[in-house]
Amino acid sequence: MDDGPNKATGISRGLTNYGDADFSRYLRVANAKSMGFSDEMLSKPIVGITSTFNEFNNCHRSVPELVAAVKRGVIAAGGLPLEFPTISLGEPYLNPTALFFRNLMAMDTEEMIRGQPMDAVVLIGGCDKTVPAQLMGAVSAGLPAVQLVTGPQLTNRWRNERLGACTDCRRFWGKFRSGEIDEPTINEIEGNLIATAGTCAVMGTASTMAALAEGLGMMLPGTAAIPAVHADRLRAAEASGRAAIKLIQSGIGVGDIITKGAIKNALRVLLAIGGSTNAIIHLTAIAGRAGIKVSLDELNELSDTTPVLVNLKPTGPYYMEDLHAAGGIGAVLRELRPLLDLDCMTVTGETLRERLDGDPGWVNREVVRSLEEPLQPMGGLVALFGSLAPRGAIMKRAAADPELFEKEARAVVFTSLEDLAARIDDPDLDVTEDDCLVLQNAGPMSETRMPEAGYLPIPKKLAQKGVKDMLRISDARMSGTAYGTIVLHITPDSASGGPLAYVLNGDRIRVSVKERRIDLLVDEQELERRRKEMVLQPATAKRGYARMFGNEILLADQGCDFASLVADPDSLGE
Repeated sequence: MDDGPNKATGISRGLTNYGDADFSRYLRVANAKSMGFSDEMLSKPIVGITSTFNEFNNCHRSVPELVAAVKRGVIAAGGLPLEFPTISLGEPYLNPTALFFRNLMAMDTEEMIRGQPMDAVVLIGGCDKTVPAQLMGAVSAGLPAVQLVTGPQLTNRWRNERLGACTDCRRFWGKFRSGEIDEPTINEIEGNLIATAGTCAVMGTASTMAALAEGLGMMLPGTAAIPAVHADRLRAAEASGRAAIKLIQSGIGVGDIITKGAIKNALRVLLAIGGSTNAIIHLTAIAGRAGIKVSLDELNELSDTTPVLVNLKPTGPYYMEDLHAAGGIGAVLRELRPLLDLDCMTVTGETLRERLDGDPGWVNREVVRSLEEPLQPMGGLVALFGSLAPRGAIMKRAAADPELFEKEARAVVFTSLEDLAARIDDPDLDVTEDDCLVLQNAGPMSETRMPEAGYLPIPKKLAQKGVKDMLRISDARMSGTAYGTIVLHITPDSASGGPLAYVLNGDRIRVSVKERRIDLLVDEQELERRRKEMVLQPATAKRGYARMFGNEILLADQGCDFASLVADPDSLGE
């Protein structure tokens, strides 16, 4: 009755092991029939649907509607859809940070795909760490998979201003901190920033990962930027269910789609959209599950030849709904066409070349610029290396002040997030706008597990003088919605003994975007003395997932995945 877990399909796939395969299927079917399924439905190929609805995750408020639409598509195409829950990661709700739980969600997704009888899976997610977790899990599980995102929020209006979280929330919070607006006003803004279901309405991490999923070929064309509340989002869900059945019929798995060429294409898209710095960590982790290495040196090579084309906040004035109306990620891919690997397979069963040969439609050049007339001549991200970051650091130059790209500055050091909170607004803080703010112990090995704290606030006494930006350096991350001259992901991080741990107040740090360098101008003899005298602050956890995290976590240049979850753990030492 069953040919084994690798050959059987549908309800017979991956039978529970009781030592008798026929009994296992008999028992499984009996239980399935208790839920009202007919023999006819149980004979069909099964498409699993990840349900990430969670009342702690406003980005996923629309998931039940999307699940229902996917089911319509699966049934119409001749399959049996079965919904199953997984962890859901709501960025503003999780402590210490959503990144801490990304790998747990990836494990949950992988094992539920692997452990339950399905022939393909539709992954429904949206919020920042959710999509990368799902793609990581799907790559490791290896089944045919289609990514479907919840979609971005629509913007709202407040006093004749257009608002969309969270670039605008940071802008107004900065005004509140500097005294430009009062508490009643910030409370009024708080109630108007986010008006609909969906992910952040700007090119933050959620929108970036949606764009990269389409660029990777894991999502149906034209679906990355559809607003969450648009009827087309439901039609995209239905079409995703149909596509999953077609993948089963064609035998196209995740490994056929996520290749070295596809990863390179996604990097090009990331650079062209001025996307989130978080995406480098996530894309590195997704690639690592497929045995593909993402090099920060390669990122720089691609960045030098990939212009910024998309004019969205935080680097421009527009929002995701404008990108959708302007032509979406398809318009971006068509502009990048000369730079892409067009032979890459996609979830439609077409190559990227075949996909892009279709009718390009209308494009709004205010939102998506042409390759010949870009917003910026080089990509939005750049990797820096040097004595302060031997294994690299990331700067989002598309969202930074070019006047700070070449700078030597005095370090004003905060040894932890608690230290930052205690002293950043102290009127006696010894700081000028020509200094650089340095945050330590906020990397993946720290107690805080690499939060989005790299967007260090401008000290209050400087903000009140009108200072909007200054050089900021840390081993933390920052939200893709943030703007500023900020160097992040310093690797190795402080807690693991990287050079950042030994920076002291008054040290000189030199940053050169032109030379791709970030250096601590302290001689080696002095650094060696500090190494002997200073005590590191690595995280300590005695039990549970936190202990697993501490034992397994890789650093930022390896995607912050767990060492045992990459495609070839033995290769990590090479």
